[in-house]
Amino acid sequence: MCSMTTDDPHPAAVASTSTRIADRVAALMARMSLEEKIGQMVLAQPGEGPPADTLGGPVRDGRVGAIVNVVERDAVSELQRIAVAESRLGIPLLVGRDVIHGFRTILPIPLGQAASWNPELVRAAAAVAAQEAAEVGINWTFAPMLDIARDPRWGRIAESPGEDVFLANRLAAAMVQGFQGESLAEPGSIAACVKHFAGYGAVESGRDYATTNIPENELHNVYLPPFKAAIDQGAASLMTSFSDLDGIPATAHAGLLREVLRAQWSFDGFVVSDWHSIPQLSVHGLTADDREAAVAAANAGVDMEMASDTYARHLAEAVESGVVAPETVDAAVARILAIKFRLGLFDSPPDKVGVAAQAASDHALEVAEKAARQSVVLLQNRDGALPLKPSELSSLAVIGPLADAAYEQLGTWIFDGDPERSISVLAGIRARVGQHLDLLHEPALATSRSRETGGFDEAVAAARRADAVVLCLGEESILSGEAHSRADIDLPGAQVELVRRIRGCGKPVVAVILAGRPLTLANIVDEVDAILYAWHPGSMGGPAIADLLFGVESPSGKLPVTFPRTVGQIPLYYNARNTGKPPRPETVVNIDEIPVRAPQTSLGMSAFHLDVDHTPLFAFGHGLSYTRFEYSDLRLSAARLPLADALIVSVRLRNAGPCSAEEVVQLYVRDPVASITRPVRELKGFQRLRLAPGQAERVEFQLHADDLSFYGRQQRRVVEPGRFQVWIGGSSNAELGGEFEWVEN
Repeated sequence: MCSMTTDDPHPAAVASTSTRIADRVAALMARMSLEEKIGQMVLAQPGEGPPADTLGGPVRDGRVGAIVNVVERDAVSELQRIAVAESRLGIPLLVGRDVIHGFRTILPIPLGQAASWNPELVRAAAAVAAQEAAEVGINWTFAPMLDIARDPRWGRIAESPGEDVFLANRLAAAMVQGFQGESLAEPGSIAACVKHFAGYGAVESGRDYATTNIPENELHNVYLPPFKAAIDQGAASLMTSFSDLDGIPATAHAGLLREVLRAQWSFDGFVVSDWHSIPQLSVHGLTADDREAAVAAANAGVDMEMASDTYARHLAEAVESGVVAPETVDAAVARILAIKFRLGLFDSPPDKVGVAAQAASDHALEVAEKAARQSVVLLQNRDGALPLKPSELSSLAVIGPLADAAYEQLGTWIFDGDPERSISVLAGIRARVGQHLDLLHEPALATSRSRETGGFDEAVAAARRADAVVLCLGEESILSGEAHSRADIDLPGAQVELVRRIRGCGKPVVAVILAGRPLTLANIVDEVDAILYAWHPGSMGGPAIADLLFGVESPSGKLPVTFPRTVGQIPLYYNARNTGKPPRPETVVNIDEIPVRAPQTSLGMSAFHLDVDHTPLFAFGHGLSYTRFEYSDLRLSAARLPLADALIVSVRLRNAGPCSAEEVVQLYVRDPVASITRPVRELKGFQRLRLAPGQAERVEFQLHADDLSFYGRQQRRVVEPGRFQVWIGGSSNAELGGEFEWVEN
């Protein structure tokens, strides 16, 4: 992984390019007035009417440096023309948009992409999104979102890479690579904006925008590393979080923005606020009014304001009165202009910038289908219910509110997605086997949250006539995403009742779950034979799911987040710390086992709930296949080695089943004794590989002491010698393990 994305990969050329850009920025800033500088710090949205009418004047006057949510190509071109040809200094615009998991062609939601455990595929997905967005003149995306999320009630877990730091780090780098390409100046590349800095995924109770209380070592060991990985990859910009952190809203958190981001990480891109988050500093109770909010954000290190206008109205006076230093404004503007130069905006005609790809190209659809296929996780497959075999079926019932819901499978944050390009599950099945099977379709429910059961009788009748049933369940797209948090994450509406009615027909039942978050499935898991968890799979979800249902491909997705049995277990994540009283089989007591009027004792004296199994329903990293993978012969290159040496850990993996398939091999490590308590397991490596039936391969990982470093008591990263445990397997429950010791050099 290179340290940053630049216009030229060679160090000498990089330095030369950076110097040229710095010189051009300095020359331009020497000509700018204070008002024009502040204009570059303004990210404006269009009002009612044509964008050129509502934004053209401010752009012409140099009062706007970036625009958001203008996606019609002619409108973008006209505003760029005004900026270059009619403003005094001819500074082009940044054109921002939430290009989260696709533009016209929609890829799986980011949490679904994380389930692929395939960074190269995630990179390709981001590149497809960038190319389609660039075609209309967008040159800046508010993605990737890198908030570690351990609470599935939070609607924005859909945009998250999941609960694990190592996986998120790998995917962070991949997404930045995909959006920004080898060079920001090349056609089809757009600037990434990593968000939300920092800790937004830890909002209390999963309520969007709520307070976050994160201990210092948790912040540095869990929530910050994905941002560092993206910045090391050259991310052009960063967005602050809506939430506060230990009482300081992130948009005014100088400790995060100046100390961590600038001083420690040497981030040279620019920082943008989230939507209206600067005036919201007063709502938080940090500032008294918009002027104080503008001063607090600017002094903390926010370079650009999104949508609101506190900078435009108050920053010039704040500079003139001395509460904001002129150097603060100059530094912010220099960073913004440097990204514009890196994007090549000054060197290409504005209406030509970013033209790269034909929308809905074959390549885009291929990537979307592959991403959808690899994101699907086979959670359960009793008695080989899957794959379905057309030769053994004469009819198939496809039932459920999401069976033929092409729009709903696109998921959250798809403002520009084209529903006409989306192929539903029913359409995918029809295209795959419609000529061989009699397909009986009944939605049963009008929507995923409907409680009207009037359609159940028709659905039951279809199930009775069919040889097998595919039940398409889950959440509509609007039930996840920003401001769509849920306290109850069971299947909404009357879907659980529908499952039970269909189960009563006595036919094999396969559940396909389409959702933006992990759902609590304990109330249906015993009512269905197989579960394919498809997330919101995007435009090509239908063909991908059909291929998996009928065994054209074997499922290979793995969970990037733990699935709880019930909402009362949340937060539940695999890499928790052990505590002094961890639950064990002999200490766990079920509520039904407690005698009436039992003595008041501490039952079990360990960390568990009386009324639910202490384990998750499905563990992090879990995902089944149509074949059987055998792990054996784990080897360590040394039992004891100096900290300076690398440890080689390897395992023999064999496909002992009937079909070719891909497996994600996962490496976990534990540091059982350290200066601060460490997680019971941590992911430290993974590899995806395909094996034919009977084929075996030795899979090798390399571990360095730095891979086990952590942020310790002295507020810095440390590497400690000692004894470590290691496991390799197909999930975080891997049992094949060993031990080794790192000693001082």
